[in-house]
Amino acid sequence: MAMSETGRHLGYVPTQESRLYPETDGQPMAASDDHRRVLMRILRVLGAFFKDSPEVYVSGDLLMYYVQGDPRKVVAPDVLVSFGIGQKARRTYLVWQEGKPPDFVMELASENTYQKDLGEKIQIYADLGITDYFLCDIEGLYLPTPLMGFTLVDGKYQPVPQAPDGGVHSEMLGLELHLQPDALQFYDPATGGWLQTPEETAEARAEAAEAEVAHLRAELDRLQGNH
Repeated sequence: MAMSETGRHLGYVPTQESRLYPETDGQPMAASDDHRRVLMRILRVLGAFFKDSPEVYVSGDLLMYYVQGDPRKVVAPDVLVSFGIGQKARRTYLVWQEGKPPDFVMELASENTYQKDLGEKIQIYADLGITDYFLCDIEGLYLPTPLMGFTLVDGKYQPVPQAPDGGVHSEMLGLELHLQPDALQFYDPATGGWLQTPEETAEARAEAAEAEVAHLRAELDRLQGNH
């Protein structure tokens, strides 16, 4: 639900269009607890990365309708990033209303979804003109490669080569994706740093502050010991 600048929840008024294109398909948000954990962290990380870019919209597991008048033409990408449409709250993503499809989409493959992720969805996303399509198999059981990236070239997806260190670069995000045992990590070549959630950033800062205090205390003890 959207929130006002004062922090109070704002209700959504149902419209004919919202009834024609419902916001839920009755399916669970993620296939497993591990999928949910990884997905939520991805959304938190990307949301924090783009928080100062008000034109960039980050969302996940949002129903995306791509043919006006036909609610059967719908997909729900696990992760989507769309540039130039703003960060306002949305119940669904209506491609014709937004004026464009997302620029980046990712699916987390599972036993029930990987065949569709590698087949039907590739064609849908290519036809829509989504520039970057990435797939991640956090269990390493279903995809030919646990982390796969595709970029659109002349209307067809071409594989993004994997770097020697295992990273796969997304041109649209300007980030490198790395699948590690505990999470999908994002590396920013511009800063030379790994993206973090707001909580991880706060924790790292607190640890750095504690280390600095400990260093100053040790230095003070050393100086006092010299007198």
